[in-house]
Amino acid sequence: MQGCCIISLGITASLQAEDASIDKLLSKLPPPEKIIEPSARKALERRDPAFNDSLARQIDVAVRTGKLQQAFSLSHKLTEQYPRSAGAQCVRGALAYDLRQYGEASTAFRTAVNIDSKYAFAYFGLAAVEATQGQYAAAIPHLQQVLKLQPNAAAAYYVLSDCAFHLGHKEESAAYARKGTALAPSDADMWLELARAEKSLGHTDATLNAIAKAAQVSPNSGMMLAVLGFSYINLNRIPQAIPPLKRAAQLLPHNYLVQSQLGYCLLTVGQTDAAIGYLRTGASLNPIYGPVWEHLGVAFQKRGRNRDAVDALEKATRLMPTSRYAWKHLAEAYQATGRRADAQRAAGHAQQLGGAMANASRKEGVISLR
Repeated sequence: MQGCCIISLGITASLQAEDASIDKLLSKLPPPEKIIEPSARKALERRDPAFNDSLARQIDVAVRTGKLQQAFSLSHKLTEQYPRSAGAQCVRGALAYDLRQYGEASTAFRTAVNIDSKYAFAYFGLAAVEATQGQYAAAIPHLQQVLKLQPNAAAAYYVLSDCAFHLGHKEESAAYARKGTALAPSDADMWLELARAEKSLGHTDATLNAIAKAAQVSPNSGMMLAVLGFSYINLNRIPQAIPPLKRAAQLLPHNYLVQSQLGYCLLTVGQTDAAIGYLRTGASLNPIYGPVWEHLGVAFQKRGRNRDAVDALEKATRLMPTSRYAWKHLAEAYQATGRRADAQRAAGHAQQLGGAMANASRKEGVISLR
């Protein structure tokens, strides 16, 4: 983690979201070719005289039963019988694409646009062929042609944003993604594409706003809500983290990190009793997760349950022996229960760790924010 937040409780926030970071969420975005994947079945749905032929029906049956190679062979026969059919060429191109015969797919789609320059499906196919092979710059002109024919094609803006992102054109990526969200405001992937573009530009608030929109249109995505909550924690905007984490906790009742971090947030804003419940759940789900024991110990301290605090904080220091704040709170808990020698020992250990942290910061030229 880069630096640490100043927390009024003086406890570690364990802000790295481990299994639910923004980067991990964004890594699950569908690749551009999945958005515009040229499907033979979709091609067959279009109106074309060639599709009245029995060969087209045979191709459809073969595709539906997973016999792609057979369908591909039949598509060759179809294009031979109907050499001026853009639809037949697109069916052949889509099947070649599915079989990863990208050269033939490209030839078929190019033939289709030569026959009918207004056949948007063929341009999508050409873009998919290029994007699948990582030729992002080559995909862009085909997508721009799609937008000339279909100005409201949100999928084209998504893929343009992705291509620009991979080419390092960050501003263009964000601009395309913004247009995409305006056209498809209920598409969560579109909002996440915008989040990725904004994040690449260092626009923290815009990134979170985009993720919040994605979560809003996907209210049953516990992981998305968790990422939003964790992101607010990382910015020390704890009150804002609580609503999405509460919803995430309902959707992901067995996710120890969601339960633990929600408990931490509630503890931070003074809702100690509620915090204890979530922290206990987190501890039961993952008893070797050190931060949850530290937070639970502090919560017990705030409620005057010092013996319980000692038990929790002893577990925290066993699991996190280099945590200065766990030792500091343990010293306080020992003192409150009359264990003065133990309190002195724990306080001394915390002091040593604090000195080591200060020396490390001086060597690295880093100013500690704790």
